[in-house]
Order: sequence, then structure tokens, then C-alpha cells
Amino acid sequence: MAIQEKESPSSSSSRTAASNAGGNSRSRSKNGGDAFYLAKTVLKGSAIIQAVRGRFRSPCSYDIVFGKETSIELVKIDEYGIAHNISEQSVFGIIKDIAVVPWKETSQDRNPEVTTKDMLLVISDSGKLSFLSFSNEMNRFFSMAHVQLSGPGNSRNQVGRMLAVHSTGSFVAASAYEDQLAIFSLSRSISGDIIDKKILCPAEKDARLKAKSGFTNICGTIWSMCFISKECFQHNEVPKPLLAILLHRSGSFYRNELLLLEWNTEEQTIHVLYQLEEAWPLAYHVVEVPQSRGFALLFRAGDIVLMDFRNVSNPSYVYRTTLNFSSLEDSKYNNSTKMPDIMDEEGMYSVAASALLELGEINKSDDPMSVDDCHSVQAHANYVCSWSWEAGLTKNPRIIVGIDSGDIYAMELCLESDAVSVGLSDSLYKGLPSNAMVWLESGMVAVIFDMADGAVLKLEDGFLQHRSSIQNIAPILDMCVANSLEEKDERIFACSGSGSEGSLRVIRNGISVDNLLKTDPSYQGVAGTWTVKMNVSDAYHSFLVISFVEQTRVLSVGVSFRDVTEAVGFHSNVCTLACGTVSDGVLVQIHQFGVRICLPISDVHPEGIPLSCPTTEWNPNNMTISLGAVGHGVIVIGTSNPCFLYILGVKSSSLYNYDIFQMHCVKLQNELSCISIPQLQLEQNKILTDSVAKRRGIGHLPGVLFVIGTHRPSVEVLSFTLDKGIQVHAVGTTLLTNNEGTSVGGCVPQDVRLAVVDRVYVLSGLRNGMLLRFEWPNSSPFFSADELCQHDSAALRSASLAYKPPKIFMARGKNEGDNPVALQLIACRRIGITPVFLIPLSDSLDADMIALSDRPWLLKTARHSLSYTSISFQPSIYVTPVCSLECPTGILFVADNSLHLVEMISSKRLNVQTFHLGGTPRNVLYHDESKLLLVMRTELHGSCSSDICFVSPFSGMVLSSFKFRPGETGKCMELLKAGNKQVLVVGTSLSTGPAIMPSGEAESTKGRLLVLCLDKKQNMPVTFEKIPTSDEIRHEETSSWNLRLSYETEWPGMVVSVCQYLHQYFLASVGNAFYVCSFPSDNSQKVKRLAIGRTRFAITTLTAHSFRIAVGDCRDGILFYSYNEDSRKLEEIYCDPFQRLVADCLLMDVDTAFVSDRKGSIVVLSSAKHSEDNASPERNLTPTSSYYLGEISMSMVKGALIPTDNLLLEPDAASSLKSRKCTVASTLLGSVIAFVQMTKEEYELLEQVQAKLVKDKLTSPILGNDHNEFRRRECPPGAPKMLDGDMLAQFLELTSTQQEAVLNTPSSDKLSSKPSKPLTANRVVQILERVHHALS
Repeated sequence: MAIQEKESPSSSSSRTAASNAGGNSRSRSKNGGDAFYLAKTVLKGSAIIQAVRGRFRSPCSYDIVFGKETSIELVKIDEYGIAHNISEQSVFGIIKDIAVVPWKETSQDRNPEVTTKDMLLVISDSGKLSFLSFSNEMNRFFSMAHVQLSGPGNSRNQVGRMLAVHSTGSFVAASAYEDQLAIFSLSRSISGDIIDKKILCPAEKDARLKAKSGFTNICGTIWSMCFISKECFQHNEVPKPLLAILLHRSGSFYRNELLLLEWNTEEQTIHVLYQLEEAWPLAYHVVEVPQSRGFALLFRAGDIVLMDFRNVSNPSYVYRTTLNFSSLEDSKYNNSTKMPDIMDEEGMYSVAASALLELGEINKSDDPMSVDDCHSVQAHANYVCSWSWEAGLTKNPRIIVGIDSGDIYAMELCLESDAVSVGLSDSLYKGLPSNAMVWLESGMVAVIFDMADGAVLKLEDGFLQHRSSIQNIAPILDMCVANSLEEKDERIFACSGSGSEGSLRVIRNGISVDNLLKTDPSYQGVAGTWTVKMNVSDAYHSFLVISFVEQTRVLSVGVSFRDVTEAVGFHSNVCTLACGTVSDGVLVQIHQFGVRICLPISDVHPEGIPLSCPTTEWNPNNMTISLGAVGHGVIVIGTSNPCFLYILGVKSSSLYNYDIFQMHCVKLQNELSCISIPQLQLEQNKILTDSVAKRRGIGHLPGVLFVIGTHRPSVEVLSFTLDKGIQVHAVGTTLLTNNEGTSVGGCVPQDVRLAVVDRVYVLSGLRNGMLLRFEWPNSSPFFSADELCQHDSAALRSASLAYKPPKIFMARGKNEGDNPVALQLIACRRIGITPVFLIPLSDSLDADMIALSDRPWLLKTARHSLSYTSISFQPSIYVTPVCSLECPTGILFVADNSLHLVEMISSKRLNVQTFHLGGTPRNVLYHDESKLLLVMRTELHGSCSSDICFVSPFSGMVLSSFKFRPGETGKCMELLKAGNKQVLVVGTSLSTGPAIMPSGEAESTKGRLLVLCLDKKQNMPVTFEKIPTSDEIRHEETSSWNLRLSYETEWPGMVVSVCQYLHQYFLASVGNAFYVCSFPSDNSQKVKRLAIGRTRFAITTLTAHSFRIAVGDCRDGILFYSYNEDSRKLEEIYCDPFQRLVADCLLMDVDTAFVSDRKGSIVVLSSAKHSEDNASPERNLTPTSSYYLGEISMSMVKGALIPTDNLLLEPDAASSLKSRKCTVASTLLGSVIAFVQMTKEEYELLEQVQAKLVKDKLTSPILGNDHNEFRRRECPPGAPKMLDGDMLAQFLELTSTQQEAVLNTPSSDKLSSKPSKPLTANRVVQILERVHHALS
């Protein structure tokens, strides 16, 4: 991952020295030329805007799709109420709305492969209506069709804002923000377009619609719409769907109109059947009652109304219930969500509201739905802000509704022909106001909140009980990166949330683990670990076997681990090579000199034998065993010098007496490197063996299937039967070549596994750190997982390829004429440089695996190609799963001579830890000396609403705090040097309201500049409410840190930015002015202002590097200044060529600024091509790179890539990474993005690959966006574009054949440059993996 870069301020004390340093830096920048960057998402956004349910994976799976503006996530909620991530993907566009099309219910005559699953309907800024289907093989959504609605970007009167789907899935409606909508009928034919007919309403601009009383229009903002179902259309009847819309006309104040539109699909006309214009409470939403054939709910301010539309010419009110719950509210919750005060110093409060709550493109001041200025708003009128109907078809529909007070209620509707009744429950749950709900068939309810974690609730005993959280770290207001060298743990600390839900989030990459146990570092020389069951069918492990160089220890698995080596019967003075359960109650130990039968006694297991019995050993006739494996009823071992392969069996000679006998032996030409026996139940093992046997035409014979790796090098699938002996069924070579065509060393398999999901394939980890996947070729049909699940023993077609059988057998066991299948290498990835071990998490053939090399990775066996994610744990040498009653999903790592028992946390979709702070965290800094965090909080309860506190990075405990004056709000802080002492300089606001006028000029405000000293004091041990970790003890019991006021002064404005400048100065800004300040005589009790600089508009950000100062304001963008120490004057040197509202800025060097703006774009500005002596302060900064995120980044930090050893695909890989700069940005949607500097050669090569990926059907943007147009949006014209790392990352998800197909596709784009090296898959994978591993 990118880590924070430690900078030492320049020690130059004169303008001459600074100029010399600047000249050197400038010469370095010029040599580099233009900047080349790759933007890669480290953590996708967590702010959920939409949530829908559907059967996306299969007809029997009920899934949830979260729409997160720039990405979509598919999750499932298990029976315990835990949300599990299934898939998450970037959409390379901006999602406006999502809905579900139930194809399977209405289109039975379409392709059955399509109709068995629901489709996801998405409308986006591409201007297209996209129909998506989920692919289980690729584990992602793919587009099935796009319907062009408007141009990219969607202006407010172009269709592209809101969706509505008919309950039968036959019709779809899409609306603009105002004045227009479109209705589509969906085709039922097997071939042809999905869209059958469509109509725009109105057909022309400002056109009028025919109504019952004359003519009308839909000029205004469309707030809500839904279809009203009628009786089923007859076969010969012309379909006339009904659409109800809520329309807010300009100037109508506190009133919305209800219109009922009818589309005559034959005449292609739309009529207004009903129009309600009377003054009524403001209506927010209109929602159809499912399976009611004509009823709808109207959610209004203060009430809910049930309407009957069965008589379309004269709809009627049926039932009304009030929502006057204000008097019942707790003081903890407000009527409405409070906006976080995060941008008031820049005067952009309305932009913050839009970005954080609506998360759309329209500012609050321009929002057509805004009613804040309406004078007739009813005070304290509650309204429904979210709802969801009960899943499944019910006679009496039930709906849960979330009120803006935070209460959740349930309503049941009884719609009989002669009577209608509505039942409203008491409050089922009290929380925050929600913006989305999903009610699942299991009774689980997913509730999504703004700026806080969502919740999964379970309807039990008349109430909704909390089951788990749905993590949401948005918005991220500030962040810092810290690396604990002692724990080898890198973390991002992010300020998240607002008010009482404000928290500090600790973000780690990879999969989160919970550390359960760590032993003393007394396990030196570990050579292997295994967990063993007492019986084959046991659900839990009984023993943990640890092999050392010259001894073996067996520990019992349970509440505690205790040594039971002798009682189990293992030979303790040898190094164990393999072990396992060969039969119920019978264990086998394989060591260098023999194979040993072990019978545990009842003292260590209740099913053990009463007394210890003499053990039985088998020896391979004065040969040394090099490796082995134990299966159910069979033992396979290999020897070296000479090389033999033995198949052994176990038989019972008498009670508690077992003998090992030799069933088969062959001499090998190539030494074995690994052996793996699929750990199935006996019946499943037999079926798998039969499936392979029948493919080869050898009939139904009892036997065993196993996989080996050889020094040839190769992986081979073998079987053993009594009459045929050993047969080779499939062979795959593991010999790899590099880009120059020469062989890569170390390709001998270290581990090999057979996996079965929807097909059978072979995984192999090599000794050089490579991970390979082999599959049976297309001409040789594989046996599927269904054969194992359904015990189908039907023979599969044999495929004999022109492949020469390997000379693995020198004498016996070879069957002439039986040519093995040549396995096809599907994917090859490097995950390290040390040997790769593959450890299944369970005995099932579809179980996920841990791929252990330099670091642990979780390998998803059900994914297409090779899909692996880093596990958030330190590098380890061995790992084994541990399943016990107390810890059913435990994993034991061996690291740093200690045993670490951990558990992967399935309840966390994100690897994020939450520390609630009771207020809004605005800024966070990491203090190196104390190893503590400094957090600035606002919106606290009590007399003091803002403070700065020391927080433990391990427990989140607030250790001490410095409180501001009542009514004073902290705005910024920075750790600076005052001589040899580090101090904290803080800027505050003493005024309320925004700091910036709408014109961009500064408001008249007041603030304070404070200097705080950081004092360390020894204290008595702290009393913990829970058992503390070693880190908590180290940091919280030994010493305490306090903040002491050293200096304060009032300034004529809010102090919104502070930063270090050179070694002896610092900068501070108020309004449109900034000051160069110093500590006279290095005394932190005094601050002297040396110089002042002014901009035209209010300053939003301030930063410095060496002698260069960069100022960002709310109109003119970035301005470069220099300071003359002799004359004490500030001089503007360079100016931004474009107007921009700056969100944050970093100076990478004296010539290069990394800038984010409030429109969601990133740009790199450089002055390297200009001479400072001849510089004109007019538009002379050059944009050297740009990238449109689609998200607003409020915080950026510098970083560098760690040159880890597992990246050494080439000798110079580490050195090339070590010098690369990296910028890490966080956004208001909760994303974390890294911008990695690339070489020109890499950029040109990947640019070609990206141009091909955006056109390929497997990797093109699923919403139909023009990728080039999207990433260049809001960016300066002519600026080179950054590479899209998320688009390029899809290349790693493809198989080798698909990768070659992409690279061989002719590129239609005219690129400015050509790659200097041939475009090969190995070269592309090498570069992308280097970045992927460094950021993981």
C-alpha cells in the first residue's frame, strides 16, 4: 500500500540558498518531462444511494444490489443477518437510479438461460438505459442491452434521472429532472431488441398533453412516479399502461400535483386521465401497492394516504393515517439529518449538502426539489423517507416505512372487494432517518442511513432487532497514513461521519482478521503444520500437529492447546512430512524413515482406545521418504534416490491392531515435488474417481484419485485401481518463459490441489512464487460439480489429444494406448518470490484456499481465472485451518516464531475498524513520538462544541483533550517545529455561518490562532473495562500526553489553513489573505507575522514544499508564490490557467501540484517548462495530467510505493518502484484512490491495453459510457489523461486466452505514442501485478 512520505523542511535560511535548491529541483523535473500516472481504487466508495432486491445469481437466490454512484455491489444476507460481499465493480460512470426487471415472470418464451434470473436496470450519466445480467462465471454484471435516451451527462430536462418498472416487468418509465419522461414496452421475443416500443412525453418541447378537461403539460420537476397495475391484459387487447407521477411546478410552493397518464401503445399517444391540483399537504412519493390491481400509497408531509385508482377517471381516497410522532421522539434524534459543517469556511455549505446527502450533481441552491425557501412548510410534520414491501406474494401486502424521526413502522393492507382496512403498528425500531430499505423473505430488513453505518434488522416478537451493521465510512473529511513497524501493520486513519455518528475509521487493505490468540515466540524451526480430525466425518478438528526440524509436537484443539504427543502415538523425535486421518480413529504420521499408525487414547479424545497399544510402522526398504499424503483409506508416498511412488493401504488384523500394506509401487523418472489427495467423503471420492475413469473408458472400478507435482516440471492427475494400477489422466507443464522467451527458473510445483466448482480444475503453487490454474481443454469436456452433488456417474466423452505421454513410469503401471489429456494453462500470476503453499479452508473441493507465499492471500475457488485478495495479516511461513466448537472458522498462522490463532471476520464487507468519538472528526494527525492520534472534533454535546484530543490508534480511547471556548469551532491544525520542539498550531472560528459569500469573497468573521505544546507525563496504570491488548498496555498505561496552551491571538477572520514552510516559518490563511509567520528565537510563546499575501477570492487550501508556496482559492484555482526573506515580501510567480474551486492541493515538488476540485476531477499542474525569472503571473501553469473521478476528494496525502520482494519479476523491479511517488486521495463517497507515477514506457504500453479493454465486450464500461469522454470530463483540454487502473485491473481477471484475444484486437483509437516493447500478455500482467501487489 502507499505509505505516508516523511518530509524534512528545508534548512536554507536565505533566498539564495532556496533558489539554488529550487534550481536543482527544477532541473530534475525537466528531465522527467510530462508526468505519467495510473489511478487505482484502493477502497471503493461505501456511501449507498440505492438498494434493490432480486434473484440476480439464480432463481433461488435472494440478493441485494447496492447502488453507490460510481460502483455497484452485490451482497447476500445470511440467516444470521450478516451481509456478505459477493461482487463489487466499478461502472466507469455515475449511477442515477437502479431498478429490477423481473424477466422470469413475464418472458417465459425468451431464452431460458436469461429468464431464470432477474435483470438489473440502471440509468446513468451515459445517457443510456442499461440492462444488466449477472454472470456467475465471471462474478460480475455484464450489459445485455443499452437504450440511448440522451447525451452524456444528462442535462436537467433530458431523460436520465429516475426509473419505474411495471410489476409485470413489461413496461419501464424513465424521467428527467423536469419537463420530460419516456415509457418503454419490453419485448417478449427470443430474438430482437429488448425494447419493443417507446414514447417520449411530451413528444416535443413545451408540447401539451390531452386531458379530460382540455390540455395540460408536465412542465416542472418530477418528484416521484410509479406504474398502476390493472387487470391482466387479454391476448388481443391493446396494452394501455398507467403511470402516476408527482409533479412540482415552479412557483407552486408547498404543493405537488398528482397526474395519471395512460399510454395507448397502438396509437402511440399519452393522455392525462386524472389531474389533482388542490392544495394539500406536500406529497413526496407515490408508491404502488403490489398485487392490488389499482391501489397506491401517497406519502405526504404528516400523513400516508391510500388511493384507489381502479376507476381511473375518478380516483378516490380510501384511507389516511397521520404521522404526527414528533412528541414521541427522543432527544437523541432530530427531525432531520443535520448537515456536517465541513465546508462552511469556504462558503460551500450547499455543495456539501448536495455531495453528502443527495450525492448528486445538482447543488442545493439549484435543486428543483428544494422546498427550504417555502414559507408554508408545516412545522414538525413527519414524512416517510424510505420504505420496502415484504418480499414474496402475500394476500395482504405489508410494508415497512421509515419516518424522518428515525422510527420504523409496519403497515398491513387488507384489500377485499367490499372493504379495505389498513393496520399500522407501533414503532418497531428507533434510529436515524433512513434513505433506503430492503425487506427480504427471511424477515431480515436492510436499512441504509446517511453518513452512518447501515443496519440489518430482524423482525422478531413484534420488533425489529439489530443483527449486524452495514459499514459506511462516507464521507471521509480527512485522513492520515501510519505504519507500525513493530506490528508490520499499515493503516489509514480517516475522519468519517457527522455529529453523534462521527467516528474515526481505521482502514486496512485486504480481508479483516480478528486476532484471538498469540503464543510466546518459542516455536523456532517450524517445518509444517496440520490439523487432524479423529474421525473422517467429524465436524471439528481434534489435534494440531506441528513439525519441527528434528521433532514433532501434537496439541489438542479446544479451549486451550496442550501437548498430547505421546497419548496420540506420534513419533516425537522425527520431522513429520505429512499426516492425516486414514480411517475413523486411525491416524497416520509420515516421516523421513517410515509411515506410522497412531491410535489416540481416550485420555485425549473420548472416542480413543482405552490403553496405549504398540504402534505399527512401515519402511520403504532402506530408502528415504521425501513427501507423502494421507487420504481416506489410502496413503501415497514418494521417495528420492531412487525415486519411487508407493500406494499403501491399512487393514485391521485384530482389535486395536492395524497393519500397513503395500498395494502398488512404480519407479519414477522424475522426482516428485508434491502430492495432494482430495479430502472427500468415501462415497464422493469414489464418484470422482468413477467420473475420470469413465472418461477414459476403463469402466467402473474402485480406486482413488490424486494429483502430483514433479521436477519435470509438471502437474499430473492420476488414479489408482487394483486391476489397472496407476493411470495418468491429465498432464500440465509448469515450465514458464519470460518476455525474452527464456525459461523461468524455479517452476517446480510446491503444492497442487484439485478444485471443483462448476468445473474441475487444477491449482498449483510453484517454488518461484507463481500461482497457476489448469483446466481441461474445450475439446475434452470436464466433469462438472453437479456430478458430485447429484452422484451422477454418467460417463463423459473421452478426448484423446495428440500429446506424447510423459515418461513418469519406468517399469510398472503404464497402460499403453492410454494417452493423457494435455491440461490447458488458463491463468498464471505471481504472488511472491517464495514457494506458494495452497491450504484449503475445509475438506470440500469447492472450499476457498489460502495461498501462502511472502504474504497470505485468500484464493476464491468459485471465481473465473485466478481471483485472490490479500489477508490483513503479517508475513507467515505456515498456515492451517482450525475448526473447533469455540472457533469454527479459525486459522492458525506461524509468524515470528509464534502461533497466531485468528478468524476472518465475515461480518465485515470492509476491513475497517470503527472508533466512535461522539462528534464530527474534522482533522486527524499521527504523532510519531507518542504513537498516538491527534483528532479535532466539532458538533460535540455540552457547553464545549469543539476540541482536540489524543486518541489511541489501537482502542480508540480518548486519552486527553483540549477544549475550545464555548461557541468556538476548530478549523485546522498542523504539527510544526518551534526550534527543536514540536508544537501544534491550530486555527479556529469565533463566528457562526459561512466564511465565503456567494460571489467568492470572504465574509467578515473572526478567529483565533493557537499554539499548543505537547507534554508527556508519566502516570499510574489506567483501569480497563476489557482485557487490553499489548499495544493498549504499552501506550495507555505507561505515559500520558496532554495539550497545553502556549500562545493565542485573535485574527480578523476564520483561520482555515496552516502548514509548515521551510524550517523556521509557517503559513496561515484567513479569508483571502495568508501570512508568513515565525516563532521569534524559537519561542513557542510568541508568533510574529512577517509578510502577507492576498488573492482575489477566499482561500480554501494552503501548502508548501521547500521554498515553494501553493495557494488554492474558490475561483482562481492554484497560485504559486515565493517568499523573499531579505525584503520580507511574497511574490506571485505562477497562476492556474483555468478557474477551479479547489478542494485540496499537494505540492509533489517545487514545480508540481496535485490538485482536486469540487467537481470531482484531479489535475496535475506544473511550472517545470517555465523559467521563474521570466514568468508571467497569467495562466502559465501547465496541466500535465488529468483524471475525472466523479467523486469529490477533500483530502490527499503524499506517499511512496513499498518495494516488496514479491514484486521482483525483473532485477530492477524494486529500484524502479522505490523511486516512484504516489498520492492517496479520499472522497466524500468513502473511496480511497492511489495515483501511482509510471514510467513513459509503461504508460505507453498500458495506454494501448486500456484502449483495447474499453472496446472489449468482457471489460467495456457496463453502463455504456464513452470511457474516454468520462475520464476527461471537467478536465483541462489537451492535458494528458491518467491511466484508469480499475479498467486495467480487469485484464488480470481474464484467462490467458482471453488476454491474448484482447491484445490481438485491432485498436481503433489513434494514440499519440506507440509502445517501445511488443504488446505481450506477460509484460502487461507483470506491470499490473507490480502495482496491484504494492497497493494491496
